[in-house]
Amino acid sequence: MAAIISCHYCSTLPNSKFFTPKIPTNHFRFPFSQNNFLSRRFGPRCSAQNPHQKEVRSYSLKKCAISIALAVGLITGVPALDWSANAYAASPVFPDLSVLISGPPIKDPGALLRYALPIDNKAIREVQKPLEDITDSLKVAGVKALDSVERNLRQASRALKQGKTLIISGLAESKKDRGVELLDKLEAGMDELQQIVEDRNRDAVAPKQKELLQYVGSVEEDMVDGFPYEVPEEYRNMPLLKGRATVEMKVKVKDNPNLDECVFRIVLDGYNAPVTSGNFIDLVERHFYDGMEIQRADGFVVQTGDPEGPAEGFIDPSTEKTRTIPLEIMVEGEKAPFYGATLEELGLYKAQTRLPFNAFGTMAMARDEFEDNSASSQIFWLLKESELTPSNANILDGRYAVFGYVTENEDYLADVKVGDVIESIQVVAGLDNLVNPSYKIAG
Repeated sequence: MAAIISCHYCSTLPNSKFFTPKIPTNHFRFPFSQNNFLSRRFGPRCSAQNPHQKEVRSYSLKKCAISIALAVGLITGVPALDWSANAYAASPVFPDLSVLISGPPIKDPGALLRYALPIDNKAIREVQKPLEDITDSLKVAGVKALDSVERNLRQASRALKQGKTLIISGLAESKKDRGVELLDKLEAGMDELQQIVEDRNRDAVAPKQKELLQYVGSVEEDMVDGFPYEVPEEYRNMPLLKGRATVEMKVKVKDNPNLDECVFRIVLDGYNAPVTSGNFIDLVERHFYDGMEIQRADGFVVQTGDPEGPAEGFIDPSTEKTRTIPLEIMVEGEKAPFYGATLEELGLYKAQTRLPFNAFGTMAMARDEFEDNSASSQIFWLLKESELTPSNANILDGRYAVFGYVTENEDYLADVKVGDVIESIQVVAGLDNLVNPSYKIAG
């Protein structure tokens, strides 16, 4: 399988036969941990003959220093990741510690997707933020939380009244009528939430907040007019998702008396990962994953996508070769993704990715550790937040291509085990955003 991460000087992440995070035991030797980071099916992580060793060692001082800092956290226990010795990731990038402690992180998948939309409308963001902040307000015990919720609501209502004209002016012309209708629903919903707060009905707050944020997200999506940039010419003829799509993955769960099957809803973000998302949707339409077993589930990640036989990815029938895609990373403040290199290789040590590994159920491509452009069909979902993968500043960001989040039933990913079967993955929305679909050519 692929791997996610591996470091020559420390160890503890997940692997997969072709692409997922893990660290081989001979790669990171901590006296207090025998876990691995991320590995792939291409052989042992580390060996005396490894041609990359000299390059890795040239950075040993920096990596060792950061490894020591991270080691303190590892003593508390990082989940063991047993992936095949071949599942790898690119040489780990260790961001500055100042980045590691930046925060507070956004962990809600819906919020991450809303903030990742390619829009620049301050007025709608000023409505969105206090509504998102209701989540933190509800962490206060009892009805006292409602006082904070009311402040959040007043702030959002004031922002909507003052910024409504600017919000409407930011709507795409073809979507303006729908956007105005959504804003009216948002305004009415805020009045309903105000009544809920006045009635001191704490339990009704979260469902109403979710509804209001769905309106906000829909308005923000209506601000996107077409696809915002050109994909590089060398990837332009690949399957591309120019927008967003939603899939439902139905998993048959074995040996669990409390759960027979589960349907996971996943939103794929083609605005920030068009090549990666397009490749996945194209494979879904080929029914590539239907009937495939979960191949790794160790409490840190869930992984699948390694086909039976010697192939480590999808074999394109038209070429009889493995179809691979480039590493694709969108960075905050950039108009288009970076391709073919990790952020460390680009020298962007403090850059924040637009789609971070923050949420439980973050979905990404696994790949060969030493080849940035080796992703094919192996995918993984991150479950465990550990000392090495804290939200907003972890060693996966900028090394693996995130292209979506599980938005419904994500908590059940923790119940999925190796051998459970993906009965089907179906596109339920956004298939019209897929261009250059090779599955149609294949018939």
